[in-house]
Amino acid sequence: MTPGSFLLGNPGQFFECGHEHATGDRCISFRYAPGYFEALAADAGVRGRKPDFRAVRLPPLRSLSPLVAQVCASVEGSADEPWEELGVHLAVETTKLAGFWSGPSDVLPSAEARVTRAVRRIERHPDARLHLSDLALDAGLSRYHFLRTFEYLTGVTPHQYVLRARLRETAVRLAAQPNKVPDIALDCGFGDVSNFNRAFRAEFGVSPRVYRRQTCCSGCGGAAVGRAPR
Repeated sequence: MTPGSFLLGNPGQFFECGHEHATGDRCISFRYAPGYFEALAADAGVRGRKPDFRAVRLPPLRSLSPLVAQVCASVEGSADEPWEELGVHLAVETTKLAGFWSGPSDVLPSAEARVTRAVRRIERHPDARLHLSDLALDAGLSRYHFLRTFEYLTGVTPHQYVLRARLRETAVRLAAQPNKVPDIALDCGFGDVSNFNRAFRAEFGVSPRVYRRQTCCSGCGGAAVGRAPR
C-alpha cells in the first residue's frame, strides 16, 4: 500500500494492517452494510452479480485523486464534514475501477520491500530531484526491475508518482493555507508555475484557484487518503 491507494475488502473477508517497512501511516477506513453497498454498486452499473471486489487494492489513480485529497482534507477539518457524500462517491468509483486494474503476479517480496522504501523516500521528500537511475541504484535493482515493480505497487511510473505526490501536497496547502498559489507550487517542488497549472488541472479537473475556492466553500482542510510517515 502506498499513500493514496485503496485496500478493498468483501463481506466475510478478514485482513490485518501492519507497518513492516515504516511507521506512522494514517489509514482512513470506510465500512458499508452489504445491502447499502449493493445498492450503490447497482447505481454504478453493476448488474447480474454480487458487487464483490475482484482486486485487493487500487493504486493511487488519477481519477481518484480529487476524492483522496478531499477525504484527507476532511480529516483535518470540522466534525460536520460531508462524510456520507464522500463514502458514496468512494464506493461508486472504486466499484467502477476495481475490475479494470491488475498487476504482475511474479513480483518478489524482496523487490517489493526495496521499492516500498523508495516510495517512502519520495513521500518524505516529494520536492527533491529524484531520478530513476538513483532510485534503482539505492534499491539494488536494475532499472527495468525497479520500474516494473514500482509500476506494480503504485500503478504509475516513478516520475508520475513524484508528480502526483507533489500535486497532492499542493492540494492540501491550497485548501489549508492562505499562501499565494505560485509560492505553494514552488515550495512543493514545481519549478515552473505554468507547468504546475497544467498538471494540476489535468489531475483535479480545475485550476488551482478554482480548487481553492471550491474547497474553502465546502469547509475542507487539506491532505490525502494514505498519509506518509511524519
